[in-house]
Amino acid sequence: MHEADMRTDMRTDGTAAAGVPPRHAVVIGGGIAGLAAAHRLLADGLRVTLLEAGPRLGGKLLAGELAGAPVDLGAESVLARRPEALELARAVGLAEALQPPATATAHLWTRGALRPMPRGHVMGVPGDLAPLAASGVLSAEGLARIEAERALPPAEIGEDVAVGEYVAARLGHEVVDRLVEPLLGGVYAGNAYRISMRAAVPQLFEAARTHASLGEGVRELQQRAAAQEPQQAGRPVFAGIDGGIGRLPQAVAEACRAAGARISTGTPVRELLRTDGGWKVVTDAGAVEADAVVLAVPAGPAARLLDGVAPAAAAELRTVEYASMALVTMAFRRSELPAAITGGGASGFLVPPVDGRTIKASTFSSNKWAWAGADPELFLLRTSVGRYGDEGDLGREDHELVDVSLRDLGEAVGLAARPAASTVTRWDGGLPQYPVGHLARVDRIRGAVAALPGLAVCGALYDGVGIPACIASAGKAADVVKATFPA
Repeated sequence: MHEADMRTDMRTDGTAAAGVPPRHAVVIGGGIAGLAAAHRLLADGLRVTLLEAGPRLGGKLLAGELAGAPVDLGAESVLARRPEALELARAVGLAEALQPPATATAHLWTRGALRPMPRGHVMGVPGDLAPLAASGVLSAEGLARIEAERALPPAEIGEDVAVGEYVAARLGHEVVDRLVEPLLGGVYAGNAYRISMRAAVPQLFEAARTHASLGEGVRELQQRAAAQEPQQAGRPVFAGIDGGIGRLPQAVAEACRAAGARISTGTPVRELLRTDGGWKVVTDAGAVEADAVVLAVPAGPAARLLDGVAPAAAAELRTVEYASMALVTMAFRRSELPAAITGGGASGFLVPPVDGRTIKASTFSSNKWAWAGADPELFLLRTSVGRYGDEGDLGREDHELVDVSLRDLGEAVGLAARPAASTVTRWDGGLPQYPVGHLARVDRIRGAVAALPGLAVCGALYDGVGIPACIASAGKAADVVKATFPA
């Protein structure tokens, strides 16, 4: 029986009738979205082949080792109040390895001092001025400008607006420059004055749309959160994995292989062709026939593969911009570090770009994660450098990035020691940007792809850059593929 004939004898869930092979899905891209899509498709009863162009799996999740200690060289945590990442980790045998941060006490290095991150805000937009005033993050003029919003007329927000633009108009530039920018930039490596409020902070967008003042909307959001606090009691906001979040993609890959998936690295896809019975995925090693294809790759590779079959989607994908950044991970002798790092249980600090520093953040990993602080003689920390529109420092050599990180750490927390070991991980074009109108662009891409049965897209550029959002995006793609199979 030919493969085309096999397709006529299938159950509606994509699994095979007796004696007939299941439908075959090819997932292109081995980051966490592609792996999650493969895992979900296997659970739905499909046969799966995953093709990754690079030499490894995991994308921006990367486990490593420094001075004999495990480290995360990419993303280090997941949002624990979304279920997708935790559910996937449990499904692939990492339930016992999940753990909350040992400390969540973060600071801002701004206006010449390390200051406590004020409470009572939504992505930096304040609702309660008392902790903000006590923190010293804003000047007296900045605080007065927030109060002045009460006298402003309501603003028409339209279909979308840049976070920074709207918040600055309502509450002043200081709020954006010293609070919103470091928090939002920490997620997107972007510029708050360009980032879509509707896409990046949807709860804030809804509050702005439905309230006469932004401050009033934020306070209502906080009241709702307080009302839900009993249900959230004991549930951390973030979670990690013992040994690093970089363990997650490897565990998913192992689970997929155990379920029968064929996974190939170092296998770039050269062409995607539509056939009478489905799809042909062309690689240097030959062509793979498929009933369905999931594209889980960044915008550039996706556009190239879609040029011939979905040119409208390819054109939209070519408008997506990306930010680059670097992580500088260092291991120190604990005895050589100042108390500002090792004492007090601080998890690290963010740096507002307006202050003109090179580093954008520093994480005190050995304080933040119990597994990273297991060695009493060793202390791990890392800094991040670069964001959208501020990538000049990424042209420096690795040793120079270590040196400028040490210089900034010296000014921020009095660090004078040299690291016993260090490594620089560069994420060139690592984070898609979400400018105003991004969600409409995503709708156009998905609309164009939807015209081709058995084809779906997923990844960080569609539904959010966080790990749970990428996994949710993979679930959507799997649902699209499954829905194309005839009843």
